[in-house]
Amino acid sequence: MYYDLHIHSALSPCSDDTMTIHNIFNMAYIKGLDLIAITDHNSLKQQYYLEKVIQSPILEGKINFIHGVELQSIENIHMLAYFQRGIDLKPIQQWIEQHLIKQENDCQYYGHQYIFDVNDEIEDEEQYLLLNSLRLNIYEIVEAIHRFQGIIILAHVLAQKYGIYEVYHGIPEDLDYDGIEVTCLKEYHDLKKLCPNVKDEYVFINSDAHQLEDIQEPIYTIDEDKLKRLWSQRICKKSL
Repeated sequence: MYYDLHIHSALSPCSDDTMTIHNIFNMAYIKGLDLIAITDHNSLKQQYYLEKVIQSPILEGKINFIHGVELQSIENIHMLAYFQRGIDLKPIQQWIEQHLIKQENDCQYYGHQYIFDVNDEIEDEEQYLLLNSLRLNIYEIVEAIHRFQGIIILAHVLAQKYGIYEVYHGIPEDLDYDGIEVTCLKEYHDLKKLCPNVKDEYVFINSDAHQLEDIQEPIYTIDEDKLKRLWSQRICKKSL
């Protein structure tokens, strides 16, 4: 399956206002992707409408999605949390809101934080700035996401801003993450030299798109069964 599992909708203040749900799915379909994830900063509020949108006559049976969110730890590290379709997202959203550092969003400075309905109409606008951190460190976030039956991918690990390597000068070996995200294969090879013990069974190369044209071309693939095994392994660990 061709994928892009790091796409921001207009709910993320740093994203373009044209990043509506339908626009994202349609562009991903036009580009030839099979699987996407909308991963807004510190919010799942755009996720509630995805199921109905994907059942539209144009998209039904042509593209799939998983639920996602990009979380920011107190150390300013970005982490992608993914959840399977059908999971109850409301307790996870409540957990995020409980720990988000609250600051009123200045839409003139940071950008709007629009929530769209199934018709791409603006239903609401998030009042708290979603670019802030959660009051939790990376270990606490990983533990919580696993408790919610999600998986954790370390986002853009070598980025100078918000990447885990920049903060820790490595990747802690005792951190129970599930995979890593890099921007290209060269970055992955660079990471392996810097961190030979990195957990790399699951390596994702995503676009981190904030504009429609930035959504990834059909270049990188992932095996659907392998992705399902990742969730199964995590659920089994949780039950032990």
